[in-house]
Amino acid sequence: MDGASEDVDLYEILGVSRSSSKAEIKKAYHKAALSSHPDKFPDDERPEAEVKFKAVSQAYDILKEDDSRHLYDTHGMAAFEKGSGGGAGGAEMDMEDILNMFGMGGGMPGMGGMGGVPRRPRRGEDDVNEQELTLEELYKGKAIKFNNTKNVVCSHCKGSGGKEKVQPKKCGTCDGKGLVQRLVQVGPGLVSPTTANCTTCHGNGKFFKDKDRCKRCKGARVVSQKKPLELYIPPGSREGERIVLAGEADQHPDQEPGDIIFQIKEKPHAVFSRIGADLSATIDVTLAEALTGFDRIVVKHLDGRGISLRHPQATGAILRPGQVLRLSGEGMPVKRSDSRGGLYLQVDIKFPEDGYFNSGGKSQKIQELLPKPNAPMKADEVDDVEYEPDADIDDFGAGSDDPRGGAEWEDEDEAGETAQCQQQ
Repeated sequence: MDGASEDVDLYEILGVSRSSSKAEIKKAYHKAALSSHPDKFPDDERPEAEVKFKAVSQAYDILKEDDSRHLYDTHGMAAFEKGSGGGAGGAEMDMEDILNMFGMGGGMPGMGGMGGVPRRPRRGEDDVNEQELTLEELYKGKAIKFNNTKNVVCSHCKGSGGKEKVQPKKCGTCDGKGLVQRLVQVGPGLVSPTTANCTTCHGNGKFFKDKDRCKRCKGARVVSQKKPLELYIPPGSREGERIVLAGEADQHPDQEPGDIIFQIKEKPHAVFSRIGADLSATIDVTLAEALTGFDRIVVKHLDGRGISLRHPQATGAILRPGQVLRLSGEGMPVKRSDSRGGLYLQVDIKFPEDGYFNSGGKSQKIQELLPKPNAPMKADEVDDVEYEPDADIDDFGAGSDDPRGGAEWEDEDEAGETAQCQQQ
């Protein structure tokens, strides 16, 4: 096996399947080594026999050990032929192999491989999905059962696509590589090379005649199968977290199957906001309750519990607008622990409607109950002025050239350039 060859299949060299046991591989090696030993051939056929014998020996050296066999099944011959001295058990890969592991391989000139056509990734694509969940589901956790329909390797032909003992034909369109390069127009008069599966062999590099195809998969090498799966979302899961069902994506005879990945997306909630393990909510409190107290449910939690507060906790305490109350241990669960975050309740005091105190002497009564104002200010000259009751503090200083107003921003680079010009 001199040089890197993408068509090398060690199992095919020994005449065994990928699921063969160590004993079966050893038996096949002895048989192949005996039949291809150079001493059994005349001088004119001996060079070819030596090449075959060497290939059989190297195939067995790799497949007889669990570690090197796993390395070959995972990375192919690139793990042994480049950067590893050619010895079985080497674990280095050349740059193109590394790029292919990340789906970035391009068969660049000077990197060997397939002469400008990227090699098929040795691992199938992941099936990435977005899973929307309510805050209640993330708080309590959830198990979702579903049926997954995917492609699996045909068990009838073991992924060959053909009938038993029938050898496939090498595809002439892609030269057995399964991939071809095409030019795609990307603009007026502009084209760009792209790589696509060969339509003749459907990306396999080989094909069977119609009469030689597997009756079950019709030569496709895979069949559709429905499998029940369960997705478990632990309590306390967060937005952006990924839940992986390893190896459950589509199968391909020449690839390790990818994963089904669910990425969590948190739905907005009408009452609660969340950051990390903490929750926040706004509670409405009347002016009378803020001043005199209350004992009632203020919010319904994500698990359906009513959260009740008794105010004041200390005699005479008054709630003020924007005051924040923290309830320890009433936030979100923290995964893989028994702890929980906090629940922050922001107080929104509801004042009476305008005109509420204009009747029944209410205004006089409230003045008698509440603390008296400070002594009135005195001035030699007094002006009675009009005012706007709904002004916005963000308008304070807006439109002025005073940098304290915050409305006019000056780019630092531009300011620096102006200063430099002035110095010149």
